[in-house]
Amino acid sequence: MAVESRTVLGEALESCRHSLRWACFFSLFINLLMLTPALYMLQVYDRVITTGSEATLVVMTLLVVFSFCIMGALEWVRSRVLVRLGNRFDMQLHDRLHGDMFWRDLNLSGRHGAWPLDDLATLRQALAGGGLLVFFDAVWVPVYLIVLTLFHPWFGSFAAVAGVLLLALAVINEKVTRQLLDDASRDQAESRELAASNLRNAEVLHAMGMLAGIRRRWARQHRRYLAKQSKASDRAGLLFSLTRTLRLAAQSLILGLGALLVLNEQITPGMMIAGSLLMGRALAPIDQAIGSWKSVVAARAAYRRLEALFQEVPDNEERMALPPPRGELALKSVSAGPPTQERPVIRGVNIAIAAGEHVGIIGASAAGKSTLARVLLGIWPARHGSMRLDGAEITQWQRESLGPYLGYLPQDIELFEGSVGDNIARFEALDADKVVVAAKRAGVHEMILHLPEGYDTLLTPKGGVLSAGQRQRIGLARALYNDPSLVVLDEPNSNLDHQGEKALTTAMQELKREGVTLLVISHRTGVLKEVDSLLLMEQGQVRLFGPRERVLASMAGEAQT
Repeated sequence: MAVESRTVLGEALESCRHSLRWACFFSLFINLLMLTPALYMLQVYDRVITTGSEATLVVMTLLVVFSFCIMGALEWVRSRVLVRLGNRFDMQLHDRLHGDMFWRDLNLSGRHGAWPLDDLATLRQALAGGGLLVFFDAVWVPVYLIVLTLFHPWFGSFAAVAGVLLLALAVINEKVTRQLLDDASRDQAESRELAASNLRNAEVLHAMGMLAGIRRRWARQHRRYLAKQSKASDRAGLLFSLTRTLRLAAQSLILGLGALLVLNEQITPGMMIAGSLLMGRALAPIDQAIGSWKSVVAARAAYRRLEALFQEVPDNEERMALPPPRGELALKSVSAGPPTQERPVIRGVNIAIAAGEHVGIIGASAAGKSTLARVLLGIWPARHGSMRLDGAEITQWQRESLGPYLGYLPQDIELFEGSVGDNIARFEALDADKVVVAAKRAGVHEMILHLPEGYDTLLTPKGGVLSAGQRQRIGLARALYNDPSLVVLDEPNSNLDHQGEKALTTAMQELKREGVTLLVISHRTGVLKEVDSLLLMEQGQVRLFGPRERVLASMAGEAQT
């Protein structure tokens, strides 16, 4: 898995070089000790049996047992080194990989999921498991062939021919299964993501009796994966059977060759037995490589997919920290839309919002209101024009340092697995005082206290014991946590009852007193009574923008004409 240029994966592998050297060092002695059985047999047949010396047998047996103990200890240590090597490789990459997965989902089209984490696990297991061990042992094959040649040239030649035949079968196995296994791996990932998507919508599927149709759709995808996997396995199974047959036949035939050489008094009986053992050891790495070829192919495919992901995600440049934002916004000739969509949703938007100003964003469905909210928050970049926060392009801000000053309540409320308090605190170090303050500002403190475990109530990704209105109010508390400077609320009252709307109005009034910039998207006019200005979106463009009363008057005048 070496790479020519220093890529992200290359750097991670480079950091593991020290551990690899230790693994190679231990492999040196392990493979030297692998000669012990052959040498023991050689001495037993040629020295002990011919001399009848029991003392020699005892001493040699004790030495062999001691050698095996040392070899077992070295293999255990090598295994521990490789496990830690795999963990170090994972730790070098998982933070970057996690961030790149989110960037990809925000900016690239197609069906995405958590498969990069599975690929990272595949590579970690390849580094910590049998893949590297086969490589370490294969390096010693020439050494075993040299020892066999020292016994007799025919032994070395015979073992070399058998090794070449086995290697040829291994290459053929790779050629005939590579594409099928790659395609099967891709189909399996798509099948898994499709099943996960269906599970996220289980209630809809069950309510409307859609499960059978969705199951058939998933089954077609799954059958394609099974067909390719089975075809690849059939081919690999045939070649594996041929390989095993050839190896066993070679080990038996070399005994016949040895017997012939013994009869001609060219080698000793001990050399005949030791030669058979050494040839088995020489051929073992090739046999193991064929047996573990699926995992090797899987690791290679995982490496390529991760490398492609790292290459398509731009490097996250370290930027100088800017002062905390006041919430002043300015959009100049902005056109933007989902990165996965070529045609922009909003076009030519020119607006300026002062710090502390409250703006209501209205318009028909698909007018571009939510897109505008995402652009204001820097979720979607402007394709044309500039989006500035406190005079600086939104892309100039470090997201990790800017995020705590932003509050966002999307239309689709997503609460995460954890406690209510953790969700409100945005999964940072939980400050109980700040969590309670945010909950009180959102008017949800009393409601939380009536939950089974209060702020410690555990939630599932769908909200668990919470209703849609309760999830929305907790989402509002999360948006208001830690005194943000800019708050964007997208349909914040869509699931609220009268009491919830009253709490929302109170929260907006408090934000006004604190000088927090607020943008509210809503179809229900009750919550818009508290805003300073109204922005009317129409087919992706700003139709009207100005003081609330003036915009309402203009809309009323247009309605009358």
